[in-house]
Amino acid sequence: MPMPKWWGHVNKRVFNPRAIAGGRWPVLTHVGRTSGATYHTPLDAHPVDGGYLFVPVYGSGSDWVRNVLAADGARLRVDGREVELAAPRLVGKEEAFQALSDEVARPPKLLRITEFLRMDRVAG
Repeated sequence: MPMPKWWGHVNKRVFNPRAIAGGRWPVLTHVGRTSGATYHTPLDAHPVDGGYLFVPVYGSGSDWVRNVLAADGARLRVDGREVELAAPRLVGKEEAFQALSDEVARPPKLLRITEFLRMDRVAG
């Protein structure tokens, strides 16, 4: 069971703006699938071979996941640089865990996360 949606609303309005302003978190920039608005979402971004892996702690139905899938990509600000990402796809736990380095902590089993978002780095 992913984190409860009500906690996501708290994060979106209280903690996310602080995380973005603090500059320590990777920030995913994506476009709203309906509104066309630009959104900035601080997330854990785990580098994997050829791209990045994201853990959707609120589930694969989260707005940011659906936005990225609909737009077929996003930008990631990480380590002071912008990275263009494409080919977003949901992958299962087994594939995600194989892609992650052993040093990366796996999400707690309590969250029962079964889908992860993977994107490829655009060459250029």
